[in-house]
Amino acid sequence: MSKTTHFALALETLAELAPEIRTARADPAASLPTLSEVLAEYSPLPQSALFLGLAEDGLPVLLNLRDPVPGPLLIVGDSGSGKTTLLKIIARATDRTHRPDQVKYIVFTEHLNEWQSFDKTINCDGILNLQNKDITNYFVSLTDWAHTNKNNGQAILLLIDGLNTLVQISDLHQPLRWLLLRGTSHNVWPIITLNTMQAANSRTWLDAFRTRLFGSIQNMQEAEALTGFKNISFNELLAGSQFAMREGNDWLPFWLPILD
Repeated sequence: MSKTTHFALALETLAELAPEIRTARADPAASLPTLSEVLAEYSPLPQSALFLGLAEDGLPVLLNLRDPVPGPLLIVGDSGSGKTTLLKIIARATDRTHRPDQVKYIVFTEHLNEWQSFDKTINCDGILNLQNKDITNYFVSLTDWAHTNKNNGQAILLLIDGLNTLVQISDLHQPLRWLLLRGTSHNVWPIITLNTMQAANSRTWLDAFRTRLFGSIQNMQEAEALTGFKNISFNELLAGSQFAMREGNDWLPFWLPILD
């Protein structure tokens, strides 16, 4: 049996058991492959590919960093849905699949201790507190870099854990808006989390995100407001392990491997 088939069978079983897992509040980790196992199976990934997770057929879900059309990514879900975990999966997969001259990332967070193990990796260009007084200057310098380094082949990931905190910094609005609207065309990829409880405070910014990754959301009205679709629900996604994204006219559920 191939690893891909093994992954697919494990994920299929996990999906079937999801109602029982939710009811028992059990940890699905024992049924999920590790990130190392997944990357070992599918390496080498294309140079332009950014790993996001595993689809239900066991194949990787990838983002093409050479195609700016998807624009910045919004990772949205309730507390505990796995938003920060998904950011960490993206960062660790980048560490293991890309040279620094191909892809680097910068982390913006209010919880620096959660990212200590990433600080010394060669792909990490910094871990900054969202409350840092110099953050506006940093974003301005990023826009300058984007203007002058568009054709150098290197992509920069802005892993931002907290859109609501970010948009409260008024001096940051102009460079942030430029990075959201133009960044991916200049190889700068904002990937930003948003808690559904704080979505109302960030409504004016949401139109900048064409690509949204949804974790568990218990409130159907909130899910409808964030997707623009009626009768949409994400309350059956396993919190901490499962997300869904729009692909054409369909929804693509995907799983997060275990971060190791």
